[in-house]
Amino acid sequence: MKILAVILLIIVVLAILLWQGRSNWSQYISTQQQKVRANASDEINYINLNEVNALPEPVKKYFHLVLKDGAPVINRAYVSQVGGFRANPETKEWSKMEAEQYFSSRPRAFVWNAKISIAPGLSINVCDSYINGKGEMKARILSLFTLIDAQNQRELNEGALQRYLAEAVWFPTALLPSQGVVWMELDDHRAKATITDSGISVSLEFEFNQKGEIISAYTPSRYKEVSGKYVSTPWKGSYSNYISVKGYRVPQQGEVEWHLKNRVYPYWKASFRKINYSPDNGVIVG
Repeated sequence: MKILAVILLIIVVLAILLWQGRSNWSQYISTQQQKVRANASDEINYINLNEVNALPEPVKKYFHLVLKDGAPVINRAYVSQVGGFRANPETKEWSKMEAEQYFSSRPRAFVWNAKISIAPGLSINVCDSYINGKGEMKARILSLFTLIDAQNQRELNEGALQRYLAEAVWFPTALLPSQGVVWMELDDHRAKATITDSGISVSLEFEFNQKGEIISAYTPSRYKEVSGKYVSTPWKGSYSNYISVKGYRVPQQGEVEWHLKNRVYPYWKASFRKINYSPDNGVIVG
């Protein structure tokens, strides 16, 4: 009987710890999301495509394809994702991933909340955010045991801002010159976009197909955490299957990868199930 009582006590303690962990994680996510939503501008502006006509030809073609004159400039965006994640380049199998993400275009901010299943009944919760010019990344097993807790480091801030720029294709008015993006032509199918936020400037090389769609974003230098240190590493994101969401054209699928010295390491891929915009309404896309 004593052994049974001890076992029951252990089970109860673990259950309480797990509940507390989930509650604390949920509160943290809610707080981060509220910061993004509450700080976002409510000012309503409208697209004037005349502003893009002096841009490099592939960029101008892109904006005329994905935007409509007179449509609202997107202040806030929400996306939900389903896909896969690979924790390291040696892992061949993809872990199932579900995530949701909130964006603000003014000020620039995002919070990405993901659940990655690594085994039956075992998952990792990950939150990646950029708020008030500061990047932050947290990861916990079962919402309880901390794996990653990094914040407000120069390399992290810069990498988070690069992520924002790469993911702006899902709320494409954020890429307009009026939103602070500087475009420079590289060749007939590529252009470099640069943004500055909170004293940090980052750039990505965007590639366009014949239709005018952005099909990839690349940088030769994005900081990757390796054994507790940040290492400058080439990085690429790819986009495909463009769809129309309330008049804006955006890719429904994406994949990102690190270009290591001896291999290409894809580590995230997803399809987008729902996209909401403010001040416009969103739709379920798949």
